[in-house]
Amino acid sequence: MPLDVRRQKGHWQGRFSAMASPCEILLEVDHEAEARTLCEAAKAEALRIEAKFSRYRDDNILHALNNGAGQPVTVDEETADLLDFAHRCHEISGGRFDITSGVLRRIWKFDGSDRVPSRKQAKALLPLVGWPKVTWDRPRITVPVGMEIDLGGLGKEYAVDKAATLLAERTTASMLVNFGGDLRAVGRRKDGRNWQVGVELPGQADTAGLQLELGLGALATSGDARRFLLRGGVRYPHILNPRTGWPVMRAPRSVTVLGDTCTEAGLLATLAMLHGDGAEAFLEEQGVQNWVMR
Repeated sequence: MPLDVRRQKGHWQGRFSAMASPCEILLEVDHEAEARTLCEAAKAEALRIEAKFSRYRDDNILHALNNGAGQPVTVDEETADLLDFAHRCHEISGGRFDITSGVLRRIWKFDGSDRVPSRKQAKALLPLVGWPKVTWDRPRITVPVGMEIDLGGLGKEYAVDKAATLLAERTTASMLVNFGGDLRAVGRRKDGRNWQVGVELPGQADTAGLQLELGLGALATSGDARRFLLRGGVRYPHILNPRTGWPVMRAPRSVTVLGDTCTEAGLLATLAMLHGDGAEAFLEEQGVQNWVMR
């Protein structure tokens, strides 16, 4: 999708696609040329991050890590920072957040069908899951043969923060960066109002279940509105427990968290989902503003 920039009431809107998501930049600048230049920069940054960390490419650092034949691979600073963050996420989540769990997608295809794999299939993959099995000694990482690193659980929120930071270095105008429903607002609006945002109602595509205001900060949502399996009246959400290889069955339909950064908000939303029926208690412990839909 090419970049589309158009004037809206009181701001400019830029739209494009990246990371399999609709992306939107709202900017309170005066002129179209400036809006287009800034939106082009945000799009380029989103596409750069997608190309670098996509698991669907064979020409990036992730492919090199996952095809290192069990030998150490030296990574750049940006990748090292993300791996450090993933390591901390694994520790604070008690192992619930694990960037090696991507191998489970070999059996789980959350396409709305009834094709649920067996417990035996899930168990067979568990030897290939577990961050502690990876040797991470910055800047070198050794991924055992057969295991994979998947940064998809961090990528979109990270891209939102990187794009917002990049634009904030180039303009003091108020902006809203929205990549597939993960958002970050920077700068006060001229009239003092906050940006109006909607959070999709689970199971009802394109229907906003929540109408929220976002001033400074970020919102991220984790849920099963679009990615699930359904068999015998049982819904299997796409949030997988890396210790069992099985979906977290009593998780909320949707969790939205307000944070200082989109990466922080996204992590807390995902961890809440991984806590299943304890999601609300987990979020209360974190002391963050949140919206849970069941």
